Amino acid sequence: MKRIATVITLLICVIGTASAQNLKFGHINSQELIGLMPERDSALVKLQNYTNEVEETMAEMQQEYQTKANVYQQKQATWTAAVLEAKQRELLELQQRLEQFNQTAQQEYQQMQQIFLSPVFQKANEAIAKVARNNGFTYIFDLSSGGVIFFDDKVSVDILPMAKSELGIPAEKVAPTQLPGMEQQ
Repeated sequence: MKRIATVITLLICVIGTASAQNLKFGHINSQELIGLMPERDSALVKLQNYTNEVEETMAEMQQEYQTKANVYQQKQATWTAAVLEAKQRELLELQQRLEQFNQTAQQEYQQMQQIFLSPVFQKANEAIAKVARNNGFTYIFDLSSGGVIFFDDKVSVDILPMAKSELGIPAEKVAPTQLPGMEQQ
């Protein structure tokens, strides 16, 4: 809500001064641009490789836990109190290791996502800024952020084709409809 109020305030200020100046407005869906970038695809492949490795390790750990739990259930009636207590403690420790591994893996994934995707976002933002400067735009609004409620395409220029050109992306290339792993940075 605060973001929308800021955008509305900015627009009111711009409209108020627009009569005194010749302002040039542009807009872009930065997520669409990022979806077209080969660097994004490379980052997602790296993240998927990490995910596969984590899932494999987790499956091995779960299998170990399940095997020991099955042995515990089958033999608990025959064990002495000391053995029973040791096996219960072992199962509890395995369960805690599983939970800790899962939590650590999630944190690492977020860090890796930041490491791999930040340069992609930065490159896209730099291209947008360069296109804006080179073409005399006063403001560029990002339609993917949800802050722009309305824009008049007769007054505001879609700079996506220019940004694609700046990044060397073929004009005919279309972004995938779904962008996995692409949280707004």
